[in-house]
Amino acid sequence: MAKKVLILCGDYMEDYEAMVPFQALLAYGVAVDAVCPGKKAGDVCRTAVHQGLGHQTYSESRGHNFTVNATFDEVDASNYDGLLIPGGRAPEYLAMNESVLNIVRKFFGLGKSIASICHGQLILAAAGSVKGRKCTAFPSVRPALIDAGAHWIEPETLASCVIDGNLVTAATYIGHPEFIRLFVKALGGTITGSDKRILFLCGDYMEDYEVMVPFQSLQVLECHVDAVCPKKKAGETCPTAIHDFEGDQTYSEKPGHDFTLTATFEDLNISSYDALVIPGGRAPEYLALDEKVITLVKEFMEARKPVASICHGQQILAAAGVLKGKKCTAYPAVKLNVVLAGAIWLEPEPIDRCFTDGNLVTGAAWPGHPEFISQLMKLLGIQVLF
Repeated sequence: MAKKVLILCGDYMEDYEAMVPFQALLAYGVAVDAVCPGKKAGDVCRTAVHQGLGHQTYSESRGHNFTVNATFDEVDASNYDGLLIPGGRAPEYLAMNESVLNIVRKFFGLGKSIASICHGQLILAAAGSVKGRKCTAFPSVRPALIDAGAHWIEPETLASCVIDGNLVTAATYIGHPEFIRLFVKALGGTITGSDKRILFLCGDYMEDYEVMVPFQSLQVLECHVDAVCPKKKAGETCPTAIHDFEGDQTYSEKPGHDFTLTATFEDLNISSYDALVIPGGRAPEYLALDEKVITLVKEFMEARKPVASICHGQQILAAAGVLKGKKCTAYPAVKLNVVLAGAIWLEPEPIDRCFTDGNLVTGAAWPGHPEFISQLMKLLGIQVLF
């Protein structure tokens, strides 16, 4: 039976904490409405990039623009199976909005599944919904939760999650894999065909969403996911780029989160992986010139293992000479590379269109992540059943 979830949004919610669960749940077949007080379907919420950079608290910079797809004033809690609350700065002011608090109380009153992350628990505290409940959160939220009567669970790491009945709480987006998995299970979902090993081919200034959304979405599914970058080791980071559509003739770019690599490129045993994912952004421009990268891509394609590439990632496929005769899409500006490489170009209309041809999944841009991830899941034999 199909499930339906509401995401409670606001300006300057944390970028990952909105988009990762939004697109992951859609990829798993869950219907998702994202709403914001005072805004209608099609309006935009600004987001914030929060990350620790060695200072006494997290830094903040502008994130992507997040488009809500439903209207807050039309929400009826009884039409949903669950509620998800992102963190960031938005919860500070949403917790003062009585309409928001009433919606939260209705979800709790109906016994629906609730998932809240980071600073989102400020809203739960303001709604009077955490008394006697085990909760974690970003550490600075502790005083409010304790004063609201919650049983505070100190997060051992920023990936910590806690479940208490129908309530799932987490400290930060680092814990998304467990946080979203617990929410999916609370909704009655089961995961089959997991335990796959998937490799991400990363580079400096890859697109922020295009690495983290599929990376964590596949981790939710209990896959082993590694991320590597030429000339970098496990534990090092790649800076990312936020590419957005803001009314100009091409996408804008802002600094994104730093993405931590999990494995060392030079130590790879390619035969141990079941699939390859290539994010877009600006990284593919220079990765396409790296012979070791080209060799890696050819090995996956020759072994007919699933390869999923999005946006500018297809520049690498073109350089590797693996697109001849393949049906393929990409970000429209990459059409030249794709066509010159001998591929059959498929127009990405709308921009969220994705296509599968044999072992190859291609997408045009991050708005297509739900379809991109679900098509890769199909090739890997992974399902989420409700």
